[in-house]
Amino acid sequence: MNHPQTFPAPSSNSFPCNECSAGMKHLRHITYFTWLGEELIMVPNFPAWICDMCGRREFDERAIAWLTMILNPNAGKPTRRPKRTPRPGPAKRNLPRPPLD
Repeated sequence: MNHPQTFPAPSSNSFPCNECSAGMKHLRHITYFTWLGEELIMVPNFPAWICDMCGRREFDERAIAWLTMILNPNAGKPTRRPKRTPRPGPAKRNLPRPPLD
């Protein structure tokens, strides 16, 4: 008896790999490394999509945006608001004044 091969249905935590087209990318949590100037930054438990066949990694876009915001040298500093110039008031008319006696 031949039984057709069945594959698990893709879930929201996996999708086909666009690099090798043979594997599936799964959400995993890995240690992310990046350089900040001359310092090596390591972030544990960072979400990444990893192919089970070729190993290609794609990092979660929201997590990258969050990390970029956190590592921004201006993070936590108050923002400076540009000083507003006062709006000119209504134009004053130069009416002749009555003479003072």
